[in-house]
Amino acid sequence: MPGTLTSPQLTAADRCDRCGAGARVRAVLPTGGELLFCGHHATEHADRLHEMNAVVSESEPAI
Repeated sequence: MPGTLTSPQLTAADRCDRCGAGARVRAVLPTGGELLFCGHHATEHADRLHEMNAVVSESEPAI
């Protein structure tokens, strides 16, 4: 029986795909891709992610 796919919690090593700052948001795209954003870039791209039906989750990185 296949397992459930889950996204691991963000860590301090996870970086924003736009600027390299610490990631605070994970966006999983309907096509299966994944983007990581800092708070600033998550806010900047929030409308487009919503239009794309991305699953967006916010979290503080685990230390």
